[in-house]
Amino acid sequence: MSSRTITRRVRGIPTSDGAGVKLTRVIGQPKLDALDPFLLLDEFGSDAATDYIAGFPDHPHRGFETVTYMLDGRMRHRDNHGNSGLLESGSVQWMTAGRGIVHSEMPEQEHGLMRGFQLWVNLAAKDKMTQPRYQDIAPEKIPTVEPAPGVKVRVVAGEVFGVRGPVDGIAIAPVYLDIALEPGAKLSVPLPENHSAFAYVFEGDAVQLGSETLGLRELAVLGKGDSVELALASDAKAARVLLVAGRPLNESVARYGPFVMNTPEQIVQAMQDYQAGRF
Repeated sequence: MSSRTITRRVRGIPTSDGAGVKLTRVIGQPKLDALDPFLLLDEFGSDAATDYIAGFPDHPHRGFETVTYMLDGRMRHRDNHGNSGLLESGSVQWMTAGRGIVHSEMPEQEHGLMRGFQLWVNLAAKDKMTQPRYQDIAPEKIPTVEPAPGVKVRVVAGEVFGVRGPVDGIAIAPVYLDIALEPGAKLSVPLPENHSAFAYVFEGDAVQLGSETLGLRELAVLGKGDSVELALASDAKAARVLLVAGRPLNESVARYGPFVMNTPEQIVQAMQDYQAGRF
């Protein structure tokens, strides 16, 4: 097996989105505009209601997928097709916006911690105008495997260590893992060799990735290879790492706000369709 190494390091920048929700943008910022097929990665986390209470009122999407992983808190989503669902602690929503959808994501709490991630995944040109759909996955539907002493892996998507995640039917064949490491733990994670991949430490102080150290709230873009070696020093704090991979599309990208297409003309059409109520 060939181990992946760190080819680039990125730290997120503070920003806000929706109606003023405070978050950290890791992918989709000047230091890392995209990592094909991933367009954006936001981390949100606060126990101050003023940071999240305004939520994300009605807004459109076309041409890509949004993946919301709730670590803590409760968020209600609704859309203009009559769908509604609750995102709670430990749950995942993989939404394929396809040809167009207008939805909202609003907190169902007025105090306490709200924490999680949103990832944007591009769609291939042939799939951009597909029918919108949701995969709402409750916490108990996400399997956890313990492949080594002191290691627990929640498998949201992909198949590792003989366990398959509940997300299915996604063209980029994603791997989406939440890896918890206790002090002294070591783990080799298999990944498809030609997938784009990144690792992001979101709890603890630092994790050993191959021969290098990856710090808290630092994203590592990973080079080619078919495995990732993770370890945690015996005197370190327990840590958690988000490890995500997907097949690159290698297509042109035209993006404007919530629309991601292949050409500027398609962006103009998306705006016209939204303004005319055709989503």
